[in-house]
Amino acid sequence: MINIGIIGYGYWGPNLVRNFNGVDGCSVCCVSDLRENRLEAVQKMYPKINVTTDADAMINDPTVDAIVIATPVHTHFPLAQKALKAGKHVLLEKPMTQSAEEAEILIELSKQTGKVLMVDHTFLYTGAVQKIKSLIETGEIGDLQYFDSTRVNLGLIQHDVNVLWDLAPHDLSILFYLYNEKPYSVQATGVCHTNNDIENIAYLTVNYSTRFIAHFNCSWSSPVKLRNIMIGGDKKMILFDDVEPTEKVKVYAKGFDIKTDEDKRNLLVNYRSGDVYLPHLPNTEALSGMAADFVSAIVKGTKPVSNFETGIEVVRILEAAQKSIKQKGQEIIL
Repeated sequence: MINIGIIGYGYWGPNLVRNFNGVDGCSVCCVSDLRENRLEAVQKMYPKINVTTDADAMINDPTVDAIVIATPVHTHFPLAQKALKAGKHVLLEKPMTQSAEEAEILIELSKQTGKVLMVDHTFLYTGAVQKIKSLIETGEIGDLQYFDSTRVNLGLIQHDVNVLWDLAPHDLSILFYLYNEKPYSVQATGVCHTNNDIENIAYLTVNYSTRFIAHFNCSWSSPVKLRNIMIGGDKKMILFDDVEPTEKVKVYAKGFDIKTDEDKRNLLVNYRSGDVYLPHLPNTEALSGMAADFVSAIVKGTKPVSNFETGIEVVRILEAAQKSIKQKGQEIIL
């Protein structure tokens, strides 16, 4: 039995406790939070779980096998470093750390201690993303040409990170899961409409040495909530709409072919417009799959789907994007 300790019982903490308690072979034994009222909520719902305001005490408890960290990003590195040094497996909320340098230190410590280090990019475990991965791997979509993400809503404005650090990790992790090539550079622009110098609207472009391109539109200032990704291949195209309750993935048999005339001066465009179909998606909770993957990595030594390689790549892009924003959209070579 793997004993799990969870640090942070805010927005995401209750979901983590519920899902880890549902995984065979593990049990949530302790929850830590600095707020007494949150610990009271834990005890009311789960009387057998121990609670504490002292995260260090949980980390140093020899009966705790793994630590799940669901706290603000600036606390991720010190907490994870302590946990790994104490011989605990570690699961970090996204984004992994505040910097790639911090992530590299944790990765090296994970290798030295032989402990699992994983990042909770939950979207990788959704039936929708798993199906899109399958469609790409079977070649049904063809060679990928673009990845276009929109993740906007009204609020919640953060006070410690900008809108890219808050929203882009979801879709960046999906990008890296679906497309294996390393990006070449990033360009980003953003604007702050508050008095805290934190961008609430931002646009990020990830460039590749191939003809593939990725673009991200993130905003806390939208009148509507949009969560969609368009993926283009040279055979078919995909729309992933996460706000849609049932028909989340649509596959379009649309595209175009380009030819040139005999003297090679004029482009001849042949547009293809075919059927649209809705693939069947597994109806499973993504967070449950993530929790099971973490436990499997501990018990069986398997490589997690949402591993630290994805985690650090997301942080590298976010760091470069922040640098580009401060330099008025200058291209940053990775």
